[in-house]
Amino acid sequence: MATIQTAVEDWERSKLGAQDYLEAMPESGYAASPAPECLSFAGQFLHLAHANYMFAEALGAASPLKDEHAEKNPDLQSRSAASEYALASYDFMIEAIKTLDPATLANQVKLFRWEMPREAVLTKAYEHQIHHRGQAAIYLRLQGIKPPGERLF
Repeated sequence: MATIQTAVEDWERSKLGAQDYLEAMPESGYAASPAPECLSFAGQFLHLAHANYMFAEALGAASPLKDEHAEKNPDLQSRSAASEYALASYDFMIEAIKTLDPATLANQVKLFRWEMPREAVLTKAYEHQIHHRGQAAIYLRLQGIKPPGERLF
């Protein structure tokens, strides 16, 4: 990512893309899964969101999360709860990025079991949410819904 401002803009655009997907799926599709071993549609976004909080924490933000993974929380499985949780995670990540000092992007930080530059954490976080939104496209197609556009620009 070239600058903090570019990262913020990318995450704001990605939040809109996630919102498009969350709004495209009807309530009845939130529990749908293409196979028993796969996350539900809600689970995809709850996992993505939980990870957003964890990535932001690696950047230095004080995450409000506990150890329980969001995709396993029965209170978050509805359309409204999953959407609210997912979109709030984007806001949290955006605010974490806004507070970054560009001079610290090369500093090593811990992400899970790895050490890497803070800038790499930003890249991995962005890649992760894109990966799960891409998976969610299949869930929409299985419901007979054309996925929203990718919002590249």
